[in-house]
Amino acid sequence: MTDYFHLHAEPDEIRAVSSLGLAHLGDGVFELMVRSWLVLHGKATSRGLHKATVHFVAAPAQAAMAKKLEGVLTEEEQDVFRRGRNTSPHTIPKAASREEYQTATALEALFGYLYLQGRTDRLNELFTLMMEE
Repeated sequence: MTDYFHLHAEPDEIRAVSSLGLAHLGDGVFELMVRSWLVLHGKATSRGLHKATVHFVAAPAQAAMAKKLEGVLTEEEQDVFRRGRNTSPHTIPKAASREEYQTATALEALFGYLYLQGRTDRLNELFTLMMEE
C-alpha cells in the first residue's frame, strides 16, 4: 500500500508529471503547511483561520514569499521552479498579475516536486525561510 504522507517516488515517475501536475500537488502541500503554521503559531482565531489561510495561499503572497528563496535553491530546484514558472496558465485570477501567478505556480511546482521525492526536511527548510517575518 502506498503511504501518501511519506512518498518517495522514483525519478522517472516524477519526470513524467507535468509542471501543472506538480503545481496542483504543491498547492495542497503548501496550503497544509500554511494551515499547520497558523494553528501552531496562534496567528489567527478560529474565526479568522480561513481568511488568514487564503491570504497566504493567494498568488500575490506566494510570489512575494518566493522571492525569499532567491540564492537558496539548488540548481535542480531552480530548474523545477523555472519549469513551473514557464508553464502557460489557462486563466489568471483577477487578484494577481500574470507574473505573480506564474511565480506562485513555480513555487507550487517546486513544493510538489519535493513532496513526491519525500524531501519533507527541505520543504520545511524552505517554508520556514519564507514564513520568517
